[in-house]
Amino acid sequence: MKTQLRILAGATLAAGLAFAAEKPAKLSDLPPAVQKAIEAQTKGAEIKGFSTETEKGKTFYEAETRLNGHGRDLLFDKTGRLVEVEEETALDAIPAPARSAIQKKAGDGKVLKVEMVTSGSNVSYEAEIEKNGKKSEFAVKSDGTPSK
Repeated sequence: MKTQLRILAGATLAAGLAFAAEKPAKLSDLPPAVQKAIEAQTKGAEIKGFSTETEKGKTFYEAETRLNGHGRDLLFDKTGRLVEVEEETALDAIPAPARSAIQKKAGDGKVLKVEMVTSGSNVSYEAEIEKNGKKSEFAVKSDGTPSK
């Protein structure tokens, strides 16, 4: 139990540090290659905002959008390469093992939001769960094993 708490505390701290490194930005502040990539990747989407974030010493650029009524966040490196897509999806639209793991984690709580996260050829799922008035995130691979 103590090990699980240490892992949870470490993950929470790491998430907090990653969030703290995120800074709002304007499209004009982003590198030209990133601006061009954003234009190409966001056709038909409503742009909600931009930010820069530093992760493991590298700077990334995020475009927060809404497409077809759901959130879709795009993360680019400085060359304009799309490195990650987080897209809202329905819980019943994800693979059964991942859905089952999320439902088990939520227990008597509520799954507020599910995102499909695509990074290269890797696909995982992140769920925002509310239990006893507290929100948390839980990430799983397609086969239902925890990720991150």
